[in-house]
Amino acid sequence: MADDVSPLATAQSITSDGLLLDCWYFAATSAELKAGKQFRRMIVGEPVLLGRTAKGEVLAIRDVCPHRAVPLSAGRQVETNGQATIECPYHGWRFGGDGVCKLMPSLVEGQPYDPAKVKVRRYPHAERNGLVFIYVSSDPRFDGTPDLPPPDFGIKADKPKFVVSRVFEAHMDNAVVGLMDPAHVPFVHNQWWWRPPSVGLKLKEKQFEPRLYGWAIARHAPSSNSLAYRLLFGEGVTTEIVFMVPGFRWEVVENDKSQFFTLTCLTPIDGKSTLITQISYWTRAPLLDLIKPILIPAAREFLDQDGRMVDLQNKGLPFTKGMLWIDDIDVQAKWYNKLKREWAQSRAEGRPFSNPIRPQSLKWRS
Repeated sequence: MADDVSPLATAQSITSDGLLLDCWYFAATSAELKAGKQFRRMIVGEPVLLGRTAKGEVLAIRDVCPHRAVPLSAGRQVETNGQATIECPYHGWRFGGDGVCKLMPSLVEGQPYDPAKVKVRRYPHAERNGLVFIYVSSDPRFDGTPDLPPPDFGIKADKPKFVVSRVFEAHMDNAVVGLMDPAHVPFVHNQWWWRPPSVGLKLKEKQFEPRLYGWAIARHAPSSNSLAYRLLFGEGVTTEIVFMVPGFRWEVVENDKSQFFTLTCLTPIDGKSTLITQISYWTRAPLLDLIKPILIPAAREFLDQDGRMVDLQNKGLPFTKGMLWIDDIDVQAKWYNKLKREWAQSRAEGRPFSNPIRPQSLKWRS
């Protein structure tokens, strides 16, 4: 975790590990949620039950039974008074998607317990474009409607073409900074099909601009030295790259006929590990449909290369107090920390978020 964000640990909207709260996180793909099934996923250090009822409704509640602490995800879905509920495998307590206990089977008449007064945390959720997001409030008892809508990235496709993921053994901060770093590409991702070593380093200059809870590289023509881009479409292609806290980065390459959209979601498992999920979409791009069997392992290798660099970084981090950041290649890392500070401070002060990023041109060689 970056040293200059540690003072935020006292703010309400950030954990002691430096993870943001009161925001939306990617939880799962729609395809992972099978009807009548559920599973556990750790998100921001909390166990979350994710599932889908037989009628197709998403379930997102805390995965701990308040009776004897058994994971509710280990139970089964049963109907209780016409409502889908999760039955704890230990004593059969049943909880609805609203987190309220609907049944305590052991109770007999006259015993002074009202199941409805027992609740587990419910996570507001949203499903769109084949993805499920949950809202993680700083208040574990929060049961209302979040004051900010779930993310909408402008994806034109209904569902992903493919998804690859990897767990980085890294704090969310280090995972974000590593993935947005513009100068590592020719050294870490130097495959013949992406950036062959023979290409060499070239001067890059990009115009950045603020966007909602983050920033964007203003729409421009794709890099001429990227073979992958040249194969995507014909004439009139533009690309745009956007980052938004807490951890969403997307790149859209499109023209007036087609769109290729790659979304990277960073979901903190806890203060020491982060789930990285890369989701690819495209519309009206038959060439991509044809080479999809090649794209999937290529994307997986691309992500694994970043993961292996994180593993190497972990060998050095215990022996240093901080990292040396230089302009212009590390300006985005500094922006990320500014955004985190503003997020926590604006929430603590009860005021609207004010984006601290200003339009700026950055230069580097890569």
